[in-house]
Amino acid sequence: MNVESLLNTIHQGDCVAGLQQLAAGSIDLVFADPPFNIGYDYDEYDDRLDEEKYLDWCRQWMGEVQRVLKADGTFWLAIGDEYAAELKLVAKQLGFHTRNWVIWYYTFGVHCKSKFTRSHAHLFYFTKDKARFTFDREAIAVPSARQLVYGDRRANPTGRVPDDTWILRPQDAAESFEADEDTWYFPRVSGTFKERAGFHGCQMPEQLLGRIIKACSRPGEIVLDPFAGSASTLVVAKKLGRRPIGFELSQEYAKRGQERLDAVHSGEPLVGSADPLQSAPATGSRQARKLGERRPVLARKQQRQLGFEPGESE
Repeated sequence: MNVESLLNTIHQGDCVAGLQQLAAGSIDLVFADPPFNIGYDYDEYDDRLDEEKYLDWCRQWMGEVQRVLKADGTFWLAIGDEYAAELKLVAKQLGFHTRNWVIWYYTFGVHCKSKFTRSHAHLFYFTKDKARFTFDREAIAVPSARQLVYGDRRANPTGRVPDDTWILRPQDAAESFEADEDTWYFPRVSGTFKERAGFHGCQMPEQLLGRIIKACSRPGEIVLDPFAGSASTLVVAKKLGRRPIGFELSQEYAKRGQERLDAVHSGEPLVGSADPLQSAPATGSRQARKLGERRPVLARKQQRQLGFEPGESE
């Protein structure tokens, strides 16, 4: 099928069948946030498959992703603890090359009573070719410690590439994390947040998706999401001047996701702050002391960004 005829559309139906209709080597970037097989209540999907059946299904759709990607294409996979290791191995068996195993950490996950509370998800960054791929470091650069903390004139004015752990509230661990270290500060989309689509329980933040899409694709290229869900990947891709394609099993999600996609335009700003962290641990330098004096104000500002009113907690 001609991929051009599928652009800017969420196609309702099974993603494996949908991917099989695409020509080999036709897609630049795939971001997939599949069901985790943990019993989540989707409206048209059974999230309690036998383990082998689930893994076989993942091999099918991941194999199709490998086929439809261009020779220099990129594949990002979001997955939970239960099958992270298994799917990384499946990806390797299919010929993908792992560039990063990113941890996205958030501080208000679902609380547990008999084990440690889960507060993270895994984001695998794979490429089809080991040496040929798109990675635009300037599009995602963050201020370095030399810039943010010390005001060092030797700092690269264009910043540096972020590290591979992304955290929700770095002000809670200021002694351990810098804004440009292994911290990507993106809130999980809570039910009270402005960007909440309201019809799908699993929604990625626009700024998180924006970083991936800006780093691993160019304007005008095709971004595909085989599990469109709330359509956030496609919305962000369209805002950033990419050409989105989505598949979605649920008729309701596909319909409402398409409405959301149709309502945005290329060039619109992403929801959320592109640089939400402007605090840093004290170092004794004059700039750091000035920054430290602003911490209470920054903390209150960050709480508002997270959807909390002053005095509230999660």
